[in-house]
Amino acid sequence: MKKEIKQKETEGKGMFYIEKDGDIVAELTYTLDDSNIMTLDHTETDPDMTGEGLASSLVKHSVEFAREKNIKIDPLCEYAAKQFERHEEYRDVKASE
Repeated sequence: MKKEIKQKETEGKGMFYIEKDGDIVAELTYTLDDSNIMTLDHTETDPDMTGEGLASSLVKHSVEFAREKNIKIDPLCEYAAKQFERHEEYRDVKASE
């Protein structure tokens, strides 16, 4: 499956998501505060799509987005936090604890 990642954001709340046949099959929601910290608060994948790497690609995309925009990430979501533990290369965008 082609993993085109889309984004929508309104007033500091947003999501990165992947669609299949017009339906969202994976999403990562976030809030972006005034101090340029993006809090990743929820990751979800359609149960039929589990194991396809969709959630991990969304976390990776959020890291790339943060680098482009020069912002930091607070991986509040348990899944995102585990991805940050596994991938040392993401730590440059992790907000200070």
